[in-house]
Amino acid sequence: MRGLAAVVGRERGAAKASSMKMAKKVSKGTKASKMTKPRRTAKRLLVVANQAAAAEAARRARHLKALSCVSGAERELEELVFGDSLNGEEDELLRCLAGPRRVTAAEEKDLQEESSDSGVENEAKRDLLLKSPAWVDEDDEAEENVDMTHKYRKDLMKSDAETTLTKKKLKKRLEEQFQQAMGGVPAWADLENRKNSKRTLSDSDSDEDDDLLRRTGNFITSSESLPRGILKMSTCPPANQERFANGKLVTVQFHPSAQVVMTAGHDRSVSLFQVDGIKNPKIQSIYLESFPIYKARFSVDGEQVIATGTHHSMFFVYDMMAGSIIPIPKVRGVEEKFLRNFELSPDGSFMLLIGNSGYLHLLSMKTKELISTMKVNGRCTASAFTPDSSKIYSYSKEGEVFIWDVRSRKGLHKFEDEGSLEGKCIAVSKNNQYVACGSSSGVVNLYTTDVCLKENRPKPVKAIMNLVTSATCVTFNPTTEILAVASRDTDEAVKLAETLFVFLKEDTGENEPVTEVL
Repeated sequence: MRGLAAVVGRERGAAKASSMKMAKKVSKGTKASKMTKPRRTAKRLLVVANQAAAAEAARRARHLKALSCVSGAERELEELVFGDSLNGEEDELLRCLAGPRRVTAAEEKDLQEESSDSGVENEAKRDLLLKSPAWVDEDDEAEENVDMTHKYRKDLMKSDAETTLTKKKLKKRLEEQFQQAMGGVPAWADLENRKNSKRTLSDSDSDEDDDLLRRTGNFITSSESLPRGILKMSTCPPANQERFANGKLVTVQFHPSAQVVMTAGHDRSVSLFQVDGIKNPKIQSIYLESFPIYKARFSVDGEQVIATGTHHSMFFVYDMMAGSIIPIPKVRGVEEKFLRNFELSPDGSFMLLIGNSGYLHLLSMKTKELISTMKVNGRCTASAFTPDSSKIYSYSKEGEVFIWDVRSRKGLHKFEDEGSLEGKCIAVSKNNQYVACGSSSGVVNLYTTDVCLKENRPKPVKAIMNLVTSATCVTFNPTTEILAVASRDTDEAVKLAETLFVFLKEDTGENEPVTEVL
């Protein structure tokens, strides 16, 4: 039994071992069959991918070949529809294959306009637009109050409650005061009008140039701004209609840079009016007690008014910026009982006081102190500076004209005014070409400065004899085209002489009346 059991056990063990071997073989075969199918699929996918890549490469090659033949406009259209190229290398390859691009006429015009500005300027403009401030201070944006009780800012206060003002309000207040004194916004301060006027002028200049190139012939025509004959004039409202003077007016003068006129007279007052041609409002009036004014003048910079009296040895200076009246009671070295007539140099450096017995006192305009004293033969009635302030023409009562050098204070020359019985007034033209001498007989002689500096008895270019009373005022306009002569002894005695016409007629000897205002 034990032997049979051992045999059966051996057989069972062998069967079990064989069955295990068969199972291993079956499982191994199954694995081999399972691994073989995915590998084949992967190989097939790899082949398909390679074929697709080859097809894509062929398509791109055909696309590049086609693009190399199209024009720039077609390429721009294609990029607009399909987008940019896939990468930068293809863009570079397309540019190389397309060859040099033809530039259209419009593009060439744009390139020429852009080339007018240099590359450096364009780069600077771009930098200027892109750059931001390097530093921003927060204190600058903070509102800061200004003390209005200061002596220089008291006049800007509109009420006692305005003890402080912000900087913005103070700036606006100063602008309003400046515009009120100037009679509005000056042309040089209005940026918009300046730009428009420049644009208009450039357009008109180009139109005139085109018109000038279209025609030929004589381009010289007669003057339209200064016609011969009687000048047409219209009456405007009185400049001082808001405050008429109670006494005789002795001075009427326009401000050198603002639309302001000054009047002064025997009523002991100096008044300033804004000239607008409609209302002419009064700006300010100052009163000088017991001081009837003989003559008043603006300084060259327009910041001061100098006034002399009829029977005083002192004079006053009104500082318009500070709003103060400064009396000059005595000038050291000037021994005069009365100081009435004076002249200011065009450069604003000197003040010439005309004293008695032929003395001329040259003062510094800055300090009002005496520089030097000159003397003419007889009594000096009038004087005038040359436009460059280098010489002084002094007219004596005896009819002699003395020429002085301002720097050395020495006499350069002397000549006699032809036919003068008593000298009254003298003027030098703005271009230093003419000298006009008016006498008590009403005759105004016109000389050239070259002749006056050489001859002792020069012949006048023209003798203006249209006045029947004493000539008390002569003056030239800024362009030296018109000479105005006037007399205080009678009403409406004003004549205007055209100096250019006189100069052209000097050789003919004709004595017909020149342009005048009746």
